[in-house]
Amino acid sequence: MKTLEGKTAIITGSGRDKGIGKGIAMAFADAGCNVVISDIGIVKDHRFDESHIGTNDEMEAIVQEAKDKGVDAIGVACDVRSESEVENLISTTVDHFGSFDIMVNNAGIGYLMEPLIDFKEESWNAVLDVNLKGAFLCTKHSAKHMINQGTSGRIINIASQAAKSGFPFAAAYTASKHGMVGLTRSNAVELGQHKITVNAVCPNHITTGLGQWQNKFFSEKMGMNYDDYIQGIRDRIPLGRVGMVDDIAKACIFLASDQADYITGEALNVSGGEEMH
Repeated sequence: MKTLEGKTAIITGSGRDKGIGKGIAMAFADAGCNVVISDIGIVKDHRFDESHIGTNDEMEAIVQEAKDKGVDAIGVACDVRSESEVENLISTTVDHFGSFDIMVNNAGIGYLMEPLIDFKEESWNAVLDVNLKGAFLCTKHSAKHMINQGTSGRIINIASQAAKSGFPFAAAYTASKHGMVGLTRSNAVELGQHKITVNAVCPNHITTGLGQWQNKFFSEKMGMNYDDYIQGIRDRIPLGRVGMVDDIAKACIFLASDQADYITGEALNVSGGEEMH
């Protein structure tokens, strides 16, 4: 069903093949929505190497996949830590499409994991800058445009189960995702008068490329066999399976649709029942 036909969405962190961002973008395209594929594009330093970022070439391939679904799509490189690059992301989108309706703040770092007493300041800064400051900047400039164009809008933040519960070796990640829920609630209160809804989606573990890295990291830290670790995840989920990218994408489609007109400030768990608060 083309539930979002005629709309345009920006999805940050959507430039990696098989990533959550790409999955969200493809679901939006299937719903008839034009999409802006955005990622950092180039290696910046050792914390942003090719194994963890969406490159310009990957972005262009994903843009073409979206176009093959019959919608318009463009790729815009953006380091969400930079306000000027975020402003360029918004202005380039508006120049091409005339306006946009949906911002999905998906860009994030989930691979800088260290024990608390060994956690490096530079790792902390990188995670908070991307996961929380990036969502703040993209929300700020999206809201400016949505208010100026005088129409309603949707802002969807991809948080995490770590926005509700604590996890070892993930002080920065957990803090950033808890902060994202606070940002969501504050922005929802402030932007409601402009008919802009702001919600968060809180997935549990999703086995993407990043998810596989996390599985390996945590199974080794816990001294467990990889397969036993994965089975342990399944065993604690009432629905009996790990989350999939499509589960997250479906929640985003709902929150972006007319069906969610009266929902704002929420942090929606999409966890198969693993997280219930």
